[in-house]
Amino acid sequence: MSVPPPTLSTVIVAHDCREAIMGTLRALTPELRNGDEVIVVDNASSDGTPEAVRAAVPGATVIEAGANLGFPAACNLGAAAASGELLCLLNPDAVPADGWREAIERPLVDGRGWAAWQGLVTAERGRIVNTRGGVVHFTGIAWAGGAGEPLDADAEARAAQEPGFVSGACLAIPRRALLDAGGLAEDFFLYHEDVDLSLRLRLAGGRLGVEPAARVDHSYEFDKGPEKWRHLERNRWATLIRTYPSTLLALLIPALIATELALVAVSLAGGWLPQKLAAYADTLRALPRLLRERRGIQAGRRVGARELAGALSPELGSAYLGRAGRSRLLGAGLRAYWSVTLALIGARGR
Repeated sequence: MSVPPPTLSTVIVAHDCREAIMGTLRALTPELRNGDEVIVVDNASSDGTPEAVRAAVPGATVIEAGANLGFPAACNLGAAAASGELLCLLNPDAVPADGWREAIERPLVDGRGWAAWQGLVTAERGRIVNTRGGVVHFTGIAWAGGAGEPLDADAEARAAQEPGFVSGACLAIPRRALLDAGGLAEDFFLYHEDVDLSLRLRLAGGRLGVEPAARVDHSYEFDKGPEKWRHLERNRWATLIRTYPSTLLALLIPALIATELALVAVSLAGGWLPQKLAAYADTLRALPRLLRERRGIQAGRRVGARELAGALSPELGSAYLGRAGRSRLLGAGLRAYWSVTLALIGARGR
């Protein structure tokens, strides 16, 4: 069943990105309609970003956080201030293409029943795909699906499959639904918060999607220094602890132990072992809080372990995983392990 066109609140989190956000706002503002709003949450920029936004878009709401709250906390601050029926979290360096506004609302207007969705995120000025929907491996490792693929005639067809998670670079969700879900996980600070939200929405019985006509071009760079690995690894474990049902977690213990042994070796070779060890320490310190959050999330879930497992992948198909992603022997072993896991989950139920 279709619904009337919603008002849109676009929330952009900024931190020392004056030049990038100006390009995004120049492309975004002509797309908007009466009743739409732009909310920029500034995480203590030192480059004049708030002043530049106010000058470029006088009608924008600029919230100066006064400190670097991190991406999820700033998104939640923007969502709390928003009035639109539909919310879109947009990266400050994700430039909307022509027709983006009409396309981003289409899943809601068409009544597709998605809990959240994303646009098709491109890179290199629309030459290649940045993400056509995220992939979540059953060990919690997650990456941008389709990264590096050419943006050819088949790109929209490849984006039609339901993603494992929706990317925070251009994430659309009814505002009420985000508030009801408790927002993004603020303690994550950076990275993996979109994976965690997506899995929580799935646990509540929601479906995810991609609207390929809603395109944004993202200035994406994976390598942002060793500290990124600390955030990725601690937040991967936080997501596993918070969202995976007990049956699934128990069955995955051998695979998770093997993954950790492999990652320690990889981190040593890659020069980020200190960050990997710091991620373990972060997780241990946060464990009491994570277990409390887990109890709340699991108590409210409407689907069983088998349904959540259906959104996870046994394939390490990311271009960022190097030889591990290309290993046929490893791939065969992971697929076999996952097949057994799925059979056991089916036998044990929730």
